[in-house]
Amino acid sequence: MTKQQRADYIRSRLGQLYPDPPVPLDHTDAFTLLVAVLLSAQCTDVRVNQVTPALFRLGNTPEALAAAPLDQIEAIVRPCGLGPQKARAIKQLSSILMAEHQGQVPASLEALERLPGVGHKTAQVVMAQAFGIPSFPVDTHIHRLAQRWSLTEGKSVVQTERDLKRLFPVESWNKLHLQIIFYGREFCSARGCDGTVCEICRTCFPNRRKPVGTKKA
Repeated sequence: MTKQQRADYIRSRLGQLYPDPPVPLDHTDAFTLLVAVLLSAQCTDVRVNQVTPALFRLGNTPEALAAAPLDQIEAIVRPCGLGPQKARAIKQLSSILMAEHQGQVPASLEALERLPGVGHKTAQVVMAQAFGIPSFPVDTHIHRLAQRWSLTEGKSVVQTERDLKRLFPVESWNKLHLQIIFYGREFCSARGCDGTVCEICRTCFPNRRKPVGTKKA
């Protein structure tokens, strides 16, 4: 298979396996999604979903969390790791949304990336899943699988994102990034597959015999 043929097969197969992938982080609107994605840095989605109900009872709007005591926010989000930093970022970005965006999450990648604690991946998740704007957030699963499937050299997540956007049609990006994440977790995890085990790896590389090393993000 050529690289484009692999990409076409992967998109088709993932569409069969995960025709309507849900957003793994529980949320009710753009703001609660933004906060949940921020908390997911170096933390599992399962843990975030255990923490956010208490946080959103404390406040589920920028106005409420801007006014909430920092120590209360930190006490709630501590199980997600990096508690002090994440708590400060949540409180600060809530204040900025109130002061500069009329209490609304901006549908702008640049504006999102200027918020405390919001990096490129987090901003892209919000753009894709809250606003439906074509984006291709690259997390560790996507970075690893794109290398295993020889869709990118994987020198950085920026390069991986750029390479995947070239290979896949723009209308597939928002759904496809979730499909790759779900496949990576279920069938092609870091320990569960070495590039020779799962269905997609075996189909795309039937003659591959040696494990494939991948570069970390």
